[in-house]
Amino acid sequence: MRTAALLNFCASIGSTQLSIWIQDHGESFVPAVQVIHILSISAILISTLMINARILGFGFSDRPLNLVIKRFSPAIYLALTCLLLTGVAMIVGEPARSLANIAFQVKMLFLLSALLIFFIFKKTANQDPQYWEKSHQRQFFAKLLALTSIVLWIGIVFAGRWIAYL
Repeated sequence: MRTAALLNFCASIGSTQLSIWIQDHGESFVPAVQVIHILSISAILISTLMINARILGFGFSDRPLNLVIKRFSPAIYLALTCLLLTGVAMIVGEPARSLANIAFQVKMLFLLSALLIFFIFKKTANQDPQYWEKSHQRQFFAKLLALTSIVLWIGIVFAGRWIAYL
């Protein structure tokens, strides 16, 4: 969604000293930031895949879901922090390329949805470790959410890659 207000906002970000510095030092700064961003996405992707594998019955079946989530949460939180910092740096460096790009907007929608699923699992499993196993309906819904999460994370990777081309 490209609106005049969004493009004006992008122009105001692009005229800041930080944006100008990033643009002037792009040859070394941007690739380093992108590497950290990609490694962070990989850490989240692997961590959420392990949690989803547990829910789908493909791994860690001998451990309660809350312990699997607890094990991978620190990696997810650290990677999210890195994603936020590197993402903001990339946006400040080229605001219109990101904020006004449909691929970026889809990526953010997918990211919010995937994180919502993670936090739903985390909250319910912490309150009641057996919550998702108490009925066939809950098991089915948990598996549906886990599959949706996997699809969303794959979508995040693809949408992120498409930012450069749209």
